[in-house]
Amino acid sequence: DDQIERERASQRLSGGCCALAAVYLMGKFYVANAGDSRAIIIRNGEIIPMSREFTPETERQRLQFLAFLRPELLGKEFTHLEFPRRIQPKELGKKMLYRDQNMNGWAYKKIEEDDLKFPLIYGEGKKARVMATIGVTRGLGDHDLKVFSSNIHIKPFLSCFPEVRVYDLTQYEHCPDDVLVLGTDGLWDVTNDKEVASVVMEVLTSYEPNDPCRYTMVAQELVVRSRGVLKERGWRLANDKLGSGDDISVFVIPLGGPGNYT
Repeated sequence: DDQIERERASQRLSGGCCALAAVYLMGKFYVANAGDSRAIIIRNGEIIPMSREFTPETERQRLQFLAFLRPELLGKEFTHLEFPRRIQPKELGKKMLYRDQNMNGWAYKKIEEDDLKFPLIYGEGKKARVMATIGVTRGLGDHDLKVFSSNIHIKPFLSCFPEVRVYDLTQYEHCPDDVLVLGTDGLWDVTNDKEVASVVMEVLTSYEPNDPCRYTMVAQELVVRSRGVLKERGWRLANDKLGSGDDISVFVIPLGGPGNYT
């Protein structure tokens, strides 16, 4: 993250990205995730999550706590409190549900003038945004990112520190069909864990266990199915739902050796 900041000045580069990394070291896989990509292990048909997405919803309390400690970061235009919907001026003095950085559940409060400010976190699911600007809360870069038509920087709310999960390969006997799948959000937006596991098993069983290209073909199939087919109404999946409009990158990494197969 510091290097990207230096290159921003020396090479006039801007922007940012999420990061998902898997490192194999002394019999263990270390999976580090900063952003909204995802990693899962499929072992004997079982799905083992190796990461979680970092979004305005999943990191709500961290973001609200930072805004509570440093209200100057909100630029007098935002409130760190969350409400079920945008508050209207006519609702001043009325009671409404809210929650702050200390709350998992909701409580009632009397609406005051400050509550009319735009919420720090707005929207739900994939549409949730920090300061109506960005939908991921961890990653690299974005040092210049600001709220539209303002001088309010988003970077203080973005963390470059990943969450790391460890998987001990020595604890299990792995077969050639056991894999680690790494994918960007373009895959997971339209394909859930079970569907990915189903494609993995379907493709792997159509190749010989010793065929080295079988894992590449799984990754290719996951990309193709998530993108869909171009029709008159845009890219469509097999169920006619919209295909992924985001970038799709997939790695499929075998956990077991080829073994002796005939």
